[in-house]
Amino acid sequence: MFERFFNSIKNIAKIEELRQRIAFTAMMLFVYRMGAHIPTPGINNEELSKFLSEKGGALMGFLDMFSGGGLSRLTIFALGIMPYISASIIIQLLTVVIPSLTKLAKEGEMGRKKITQLTRYATIGIGLVQAFGIAIGLEGMEGGAFVQRPGWGFRLMAVITITAGTAFLMWLGEQITERGIGNGISLIIFAGIVVRMPAAVINTIQLFQAGQLGFAFIAVLVIMMIGVVVAIVFLESGRRKIPVQYAKRVVGRKIYGGQSTHIPLKINTAGVIPPIFASSIIAFPATIAGFITVPWVQALGRNLAPGTAFYTGLYGLLIIFFAFFYTAVVLNPVDMADNMKKYGGFIPGIRPGQRTSDYIYKVLTRITFAGALYLTAVAIIPEILIYRFNVPFAFGGTSLLIVIGVGMDTAQQIETHMLTRNYEGFMKKGKMKGKGF
Repeated sequence: MFERFFNSIKNIAKIEELRQRIAFTAMMLFVYRMGAHIPTPGINNEELSKFLSEKGGALMGFLDMFSGGGLSRLTIFALGIMPYISASIIIQLLTVVIPSLTKLAKEGEMGRKKITQLTRYATIGIGLVQAFGIAIGLEGMEGGAFVQRPGWGFRLMAVITITAGTAFLMWLGEQITERGIGNGISLIIFAGIVVRMPAAVINTIQLFQAGQLGFAFIAVLVIMMIGVVVAIVFLESGRRKIPVQYAKRVVGRKIYGGQSTHIPLKINTAGVIPPIFASSIIAFPATIAGFITVPWVQALGRNLAPGTAFYTGLYGLLIIFFAFFYTAVVLNPVDMADNMKKYGGFIPGIRPGQRTSDYIYKVLTRITFAGALYLTAVAIIPEILIYRFNVPFAFGGTSLLIVIGVGMDTAQQIETHMLTRNYEGFMKKGKMKGKGF
């Protein structure tokens, strides 16, 4: 197995385009990590970071995960990519309910570009609101001890700096998607989570050396984490294959069709989108509530912190909702049935047209429900163990889902590049079949 893996690594180096894409992605992620250490002007960063680490609570740690540590240090990337995710959610929801946006979404590449542009504008708007809320909140925290020169000068500087950082991250993600390998936005979140691994490992070792954790307890944690990883990989690879038969067609002197194939429906079609969207929806009001001194608003913010019963229930419901919502956006049973009918395809035992779309919808609903339950369990159970029972997992369920899901998607894209150039992939046995172009 290891020999095949190293052979695949060697094959990657032989494909110039793939090598350039991976190098470009690594360079952009390096730029992101460098920017995550540039402080926002006008702030006493050391005192603020110490204060947030001591009193920020579970919510701060949860939000800091998506900014790669930028929020706790209040760097230029303090908001991370969360405003873009929030804007994507809003635009996609509006696309379903507003006819003009629905029509725009069906206009192909041109419509997609216009929707992307609207998402960018919405990202800047959300970033401005959140950045202004952070600036006002900092001036009110601890009597303004964390701000060097309070006033409108600081507020404007903080809003411009933090919003510009978010806009730059959005551009960075789009560049990775277009010129690199993998989904740029997901990889930025992935990088922000992975860089926390060394600190988590060091913290666990320190707790073991201090006698707060026993060897048996750490062994059980490692086994549990490996089990969760195996379960995620297994279920993320799961498919429900719907058989499709194509009738023979005579065109001139040639016969077309007659072959059998299948429609592979993933158990989790939405991937890591539901937990990311759900986290973003909950984080937005919770973040605003943390900077408002009104008692009932602060109480709402405390209830929206990870580990509370209200947060856990709301988080699970939002994951299930977005699993169905995103699957409905990506897959349309009516379009699938129409395309099959157009090319002479049919599901054995099912009439083409309306019956076929109903059958696909029925199957898709069942497997999506199973996938939504799996996502909810993986995301919530580790969170409960961490926040309610103080089990020191290195990663929560959401983190594991994102890291494994993004890793598998990126590896699949690399595999596709290799196979199109007649190289073996990571998962295929045997030697190299041919040479790349």
